[in-house]
Formats: sequence, structure tokens, C-alpha cells
Amino acid sequence: MRIVSITLNPALDLTGQLNELVVDSVNLVDQADLTPGGKGINVARVLADMGTKSTVSGWLGSENQDPFVHLFSAIDAKDEFLRQEGTTRTNVKLAEVNGRVTDINFPGMAIDHQAVQRMEKKLVELAQDHEWFVLAGSLPRGVSPTLYQRWIELLNQHGAKVIFDSSGDAFSYGLEASPYLVKPNDHELAQWVGHDLPDESAIVAAARQLITKGITHVLVSRGSKGVIWVSAEQVVKAQPPKMNVVSTVGAGDSMVAAMAHALTQGWDVTKSVTYATAVSALAVTQVSVGISDQSKLESLIQQVQVCELPNT
Repeated sequence: MRIVSITLNPALDLTGQLNELVVDSVNLVDQADLTPGGKGINVARVLADMGTKSTVSGWLGSENQDPFVHLFSAIDAKDEFLRQEGTTRTNVKLAEVNGRVTDINFPGMAIDHQAVQRMEKKLVELAQDHEWFVLAGSLPRGVSPTLYQRWIELLNQHGAKVIFDSSGDAFSYGLEASPYLVKPNDHELAQWVGHDLPDESAIVAAARQLITKGITHVLVSRGSKGVIWVSAEQVVKAQPPKMNVVSTVGAGDSMVAAMAHALTQGWDVTKSVTYATAVSALAVTQVSVGISDQSKLESLIQQVQVCELPNT
């Protein structure tokens, strides 16, 4: 079973590690890495390390597509990206030893109505033989923030299950279409409900508002505090061990990939949320995206603490 992972606004990610970023000064980078990125592409990379194959799609600039093509081949992802004239954007991420990450995101290609129609046709085509879809990341220039909402509704009509991870207006509109699972972080969830979420009970209450909109699962990521999974039947909290944070880049995408993998395997909630928490915890200990050490992941799985919270 291949999972379709959609990235509408991919990027070449230039990630640099340095001791401390000093504004208005020359900064020396200790280590650098240039890789094809974007939330959905990161998800596909992590899925490959889990042994789950993916189909990747979205929009790519034809002028600098080679690194993406090479990556898709390396991870055995089926390439269904639509090519556009121009270049895919470059993003710069500066990761400090204290775990702080500074993102410098450049504008992507402008997408016109014709390209949107082509992509919509591609989604319908993919829905004929794929059940699971991951829609993740920001929208490119020229695209309405309502696009995810329309496409989630379209995929629901074709019997697909959508895992959705975005932010801002695109996230808010997408929620209206009742995706199967959403993964906001606590800040994004607070922004959606319009007030702070000072404790776990407030997070659960906000997540339950999403459940009432027809969303089956809400997974709220909370950084070092772990995650809270909310469904109609139960609420589960998972706490990772204390990690030596190198970079938080890709941690959320790793969690989405782990959840997609767990759901397609038919795992129960406890096993799924434990696995997703461990995969995300492993991600913060490295600069690159992916599962670099399977034995370390197995150790982390054993260290994740899981408990049920009141389902009120």
C-alpha cells in the first residue's frame, strides 16, 4: 500500500549548524546540508525508512528538479509531481546548539488557475488506487487559502482518508472539510480557537472542538512535552524522554509519517502514539530528516511514557 504525500510548496532546504546565531554579524556555519524538502517530501523520506512506500505529488520547478528526482529514486517513491516552468524555492534553516532554529523562507513559484486544475485532476486519478493521503505544508503564491478545504472534500468524496498538517488560514479552511487526522501543534491549536491553552485540559477541550467537526483523530504536538491524541473515544498523552536537541527541523513531519505508517498498519492508539512520539524525539537529535538509527529508535520506544487523560 502506497501513501500519497502531497507537497504543494516544496523547497531545497539549506540547513546549517552553528554554535549561536548573532544578528548583524558574520556567522560561521559548522556543518551544512542541502536537501530536497517540504513537509510532504520529508514525510515520504521518513516513510521509506519505515519500509512504507509512497507516491509523491505536488508542483516542482522544471529548472532545478534534479535533486528531487534523485531523492525520489533513492527512497523508491513514485514520482507524480507536476512540473512548472521556473525554479523550486530555496529555504535556509540555521540550527543553533541550544535547539533554536531560524528559518529564512524564500517565495516559491506562482501557481495559476490552469496548474490548480491539472493538480486537481491528478488527485482524482491518484484516489482511484490510493486510500491514504498526506496533505502537508504551506500553499504557494497565487493559490487561495481555501484550496486544501476543496481538495480534502474531493478526496473524501472518493473514499480516501486524509492526514492534514498545515498552518494559518490554509489550516483553518482545511479543518472545515473534516480530514481524517490533523496534527496541529499547541500554538496552532491555540490560534485556531482564539485563546491561550494553558494546560492539558484546555488542549483537550480545544481538540474536542475539532472532533465535533467530524475529524476522527487530533494529534497535538507539544515539543518536549510530547503529544496528546484526542478521538471521540479516548484521550492519550505520550511523554518522550529528555533529548539532546540538535535541530527541530523535520520533527513534526516525522511524527506525521509515523502516524501515517501506524494507521495503515492498523495499530491501536497506544502503540501508534508511542511510536510517533519516539520517531519525533529521534528526529530532534539530528540535522537530517529520516530514521538514522533503528536501534536508538527501539530504545526510545521503550522510554516513552503513555497514559490516558480524562475524556471530557
